[in-house]
Amino acid sequence: MKKLIGATGAILLALSAVVLGTQSAGAAPVHKLQVERLCAQAAPHSAACFGEKLVPSAGLSPRLSGPPSSAITPAQLQDAYNLSGLQSGGRTVAIIDAYGYPNLERDLGIYRSQFGLPACTKANGCLKILSQTGGTSLPAFNAGWAGEQALDVDAVSAACPDCRITVVQAKTPSFTNLGTAAITASKQPGVVAISNSYGGGDASDATYSKYYNFPGIAVTASTGDSGYQGGSYPASSSYVTAVGGTTLTASSTSRGWSESAWSGAGSGCSTLNQALPAAAAVDTGCSGRAMADVSAAADPNNGGLAVYYPTNSSSSTWGQIGGTSESAPIIASVYALSGNTAGTANAIPYAHSSSLFDVTGGSNGTCPTTQWCTSRTGWDGPTGLGTPNGVSGF
Repeated sequence: MKKLIGATGAILLALSAVVLGTQSAGAAPVHKLQVERLCAQAAPHSAACFGEKLVPSAGLSPRLSGPPSSAITPAQLQDAYNLSGLQSGGRTVAIIDAYGYPNLERDLGIYRSQFGLPACTKANGCLKILSQTGGTSLPAFNAGWAGEQALDVDAVSAACPDCRITVVQAKTPSFTNLGTAAITASKQPGVVAISNSYGGGDASDATYSKYYNFPGIAVTASTGDSGYQGGSYPASSSYVTAVGGTTLTASSTSRGWSESAWSGAGSGCSTLNQALPAAAAVDTGCSGRAMADVSAAADPNNGGLAVYYPTNSSSSTWGQIGGTSESAPIIASVYALSGNTAGTANAIPYAHSSSLFDVTGGSNGTCPTTQWCTSRTGWDGPTGLGTPNGVSGF
């Protein structure tokens, strides 16, 4: 089942109509929508999450009774990337985020029930929520990061309905605490992929690689939502798969979907970390580590996922959320579906690039070297080698 998703303006009108049709009694009419970051900007030596949601321009948070009609559903996501009917056999994707989210299990249940996905609960062993040290005393609630967690677990659910999910919550978004959470995730039984939908400034593997170097586990990281900005850690680490972003729309092509580079997709060259040996055969134009390696849907307007997310510590609503925070857990889920995570998993797509959907249009800025910002045949900064076409590229 496909639902035609038009240009950005059409999506904004469609979602506005949904808001108008479901707003609470007495609420002022809402006519325009804008993109809003889920998380605050990163402080030094810390990270920000890369989720972006559509909200009314007045800054109000509409309460929707169901998913926005313009948002991507699990069936559509699976169709776009040829994942329909694939199973992981119960492999686990770990999600690393900061702060707590008391109603995560409840909200995930509402999301999965809405789309007919199997239940994923603590009781049935599908869902696990841990502190950064592996305990059950969890951090304080933060609305922005809790929204990020909702996006992450919903994205894994959409791409890989039978994947188990482990969420590890760091007490703050410092590189050290998030990294400690990643180490904890790597030690959990069954984890084959770890998704990191956050980033800060470029940083050195010499200092932080212990947090992301887990041979045999695919570690993904978002490249950011501000276009060409240079390196962003941990996406600029040599040990992760750096995930860029695309604009995804339904089309009349044989595939049924069209993709272009999302204007917000992060890209750039690290000045601190070495180039991937696997990327030697592609012309990145970078002397060091180049971002991205691969990509997936990220444009919150055209490709944003339907998400059930918290508006405060007790209440939640439906929304349309994107950013490279959407694409990183999608790619982690594809690795889990493939089961092919031996060694350093970021090398695998470079050996199978012909099995990906090559994204050849769109741009995320103006750069000294064209391929850092402009999508083209083969590797480019915003979309890397391309997007999933089933799991054979992973």
